[in-house]
Amino acid sequence: MIDNLPKPIALYVEAENTGDVKLFDQCFAEDAVVRDENETHEGLGAIKEWKAETKKKYQHKIESLKFLEKDGKNIVTNRLTGKFPGSPIELEFVFTLHDNKIVSLEILS
Repeated sequence: MIDNLPKPIALYVEAENTGDVKLFDQCFAEDAVVRDENETHEGLGAIKEWKAETKKKYQHKIESLKFLEKDGKNIVTNRLTGKFPGSPIELEFVFTLHDNKIVSLEILS
């Protein structure tokens, strides 16, 4: 685990690993946007639904391997392990933060 992740990103990782979508209230802005698997999820409610569905489907955990700040983006390389083809895999999660909340997240494959 990386020690210097910004607080909202660290909370996101904790939510991913515990399955506690209530933590998303603390780390995502109400109007946040997530792009993953060619789908866009807009707003906190839709993001919580997306995460509950993916957690149930893939039963995954993430491990943060690398963190980089570049051009106003926070890029975290994560290793995902779960019930999906090719597990484990490494993906880049590109976060945009504003007022200590995640306003956008793009998961790149």
